[in-house]
Amino acid sequence: MSRFFLGVPALLALVSCASAPSQQAASAPAPQAAPVVERVVVRQEAPRPTRKEQVRRILPHNVRLQIVEGDKARSTASGVVVGSERDEKGGVVAWVVTNAHAVEMSRLKDPVLRVLVDRRGDVLEHTGEVAAVGQVPDMDLALVRVAGLELPAVRLADDAELELGEDVVVAASPFGRALSLSGGMLSQVEWDRETKRPKMVKTDAPIGYGASGGGIFSLETGRLLAIVEGYRTAKVDFAVKEQSYSFDVPMPGETFAAPSAKVRQFLQSKGFARLLQHSAPSEGGLAQAAGR
Repeated sequence: MSRFFLGVPALLALVSCASAPSQQAASAPAPQAAPVVERVVVRQEAPRPTRKEQVRRILPHNVRLQIVEGDKARSTASGVVVGSERDEKGGVVAWVVTNAHAVEMSRLKDPVLRVLVDRRGDVLEHTGEVAAVGQVPDMDLALVRVAGLELPAVRLADDAELELGEDVVVAASPFGRALSLSGGMLSQVEWDRETKRPKMVKTDAPIGYGASGGGIFSLETGRLLAIVEGYRTAKVDFAVKEQSYSFDVPMPGETFAAPSAKVRQFLQSKGFARLLQHSAPSEGGLAQAAGR
């Protein structure tokens, strides 16, 4: 009897000890799932280039032209590089678009077409060869082949970029001097009723004699919107000490040009559609192509 009663406390203690862990386990909180954290990725667009940065990108596409007879310059014009490739011998070749009337040399004896590139006081001189000419006035465009000239080709703008009020810069070489810039906007776009394509544009950017063949560029994209064909002028007369003087002043908004759509049409019709596929050199170098 004594052994039985003496064992009860020990038994209760054992039972209590055995049940304690299970009670603690039962009372322990269930593990909770890790909270879901939503990550919001904000993509920042590349900052738009400043006006100065865009102009720096535009300038290398432009050249100036001179038609020389003997030691005398007979006429001057401007041009834009629309193609850059290598010939069958591996030499570099640049293709320059200008106006057809600017490279008219039939009345000259032994004329030479010079293509000039200005480099901070230095002038690089090359000889150009007229490769294709359009019919004036409907297609007042010409293509000049320049061997040895390595310049990047311009990107041609899409028709959708031709909007009234588009900010533009005109790069040209008026009066045969170094490349100069003038700013303005597209003041008119004339559309063809049948093709629904632009056939003529105007800008209010001022230009001068020798700017024919110069490029009109979008300041937003840097692409070529049009090639300058000419401008209308107003004659101003005045008298000084009984002597009469007169000069022509370009009329604002009356600089007219061939849109990029017409440049594409010209290149395709003359067998130079390949230049549209290589309108800019690749990262690895100039586009490879065989002759004309």
